Amino acid sequence: MQRLEDKIRDIPDFPKPGIIFKDITPLLKDPVALRLAVKELTKPFLNREITVVAGMEARGFIFGSLVAWEMGLPFIPLRKPGKLPYDKKTVSYDLEYGSASLEIHSDALTKSDRVLLVDDLLATGGTAQASCQLVEKLGANVEALAFIVELDFLHGKDKLSTYEIHSLLHY
Repeated sequence: MQRLEDKIRDIPDFPKPGIIFKDITPLLKDPVALRLAVKELTKPFLNREITVVAGMEARGFIFGSLVAWEMGLPFIPLRKPGKLPYDKKTVSYDLEYGSASLEIHSDALTKSDRVLLVDDLLATGGTAQASCQLVEKLGANVEALAFIVELDFLHGKDKLSTYEIHSLLHY
């Protein structure tokens, strides 16, 4: 995991003063580290009955689609408002520095789907919790959530206590 940790860059005071942003772009730039990250995100779920991978906009699209490809599964994007052209479901939530919403096409999942949710970072848990709510609004089951980075001091896991969480790096 040290190779991955070496590829996470701290950006102080972004997006606002007092926040230390965990920048994953150096990880994306290193194909060996990126491949390792995808393998490590995927590893606990290879023998599970997961039917689909979903990722939160925007960086969850990167890792979620790579995990879906690695597992040979479909990928479902959870989008910001105004991006999906078809009938959709929406959930609004609070961030550590504001509020936001996520949307999913109403026909993206079925009641038999077992979903692995993927994002780059677990902070306060608001985005992940909203993602779980979207999946469950469509009747699907959240099998687990996977993250590159978890900011333990923000206790995002507390909002997700009924779900399995897999994080590669902890800060």
